[in-house]
Amino acid sequence: MLIRTAAESDYNEVISVINDWWGGRKMADMLPHLFFKHFTDTCFILEEKGEMVGFLVGFISQTHPDQAYIHFFGVSPSKRRQGYGRKAYQFFFDMARQRGCKSVHSVTSIVNKNSIAYHTGMGFQIEEGDRLIDGISVHTDYDGKGIDLVVFSRMI
Repeated sequence: MLIRTAAESDYNEVISVINDWWGGRKMADMLPHLFFKHFTDTCFILEEKGEMVGFLVGFISQTHPDQAYIHFFGVSPSKRRQGYGRKAYQFFFDMARQRGCKSVHSVTSIVNKNSIAYHTGMGFQIEEGDRLIDGISVHTDYDGKGIDLVVFSRMI
């Protein structure tokens, strides 16, 4: 597997698979083109034999330069549970650490149980929110009215 820096030209391929990779959930609107134009040095494409098998979209916070953020991460359903995610996250952690970051942050929907399990399995802590849903701490209206999210952080 090759992990390479994303290019603006990768955007269309990522957007063409994102809803399918999320089981038909409408996710494409949550990943604007601007990431592939202005944050390419912290966004990565996972390739195997020249084919995209995953992607990671992240950035270093301008407000908190010691913090990095993973905005989106996906692996082709046919390639899951083969270590691609762990390698991609470790690659991002290493890059962020080299740039002076001390922690990485991310969020996910309370309905995305796989993401919650994945992040906690990767050593992320769930940050205390203002209520519990199914025993998981969430932040009410985190991304707007009715958009309750699980917030993660991990020291690197």
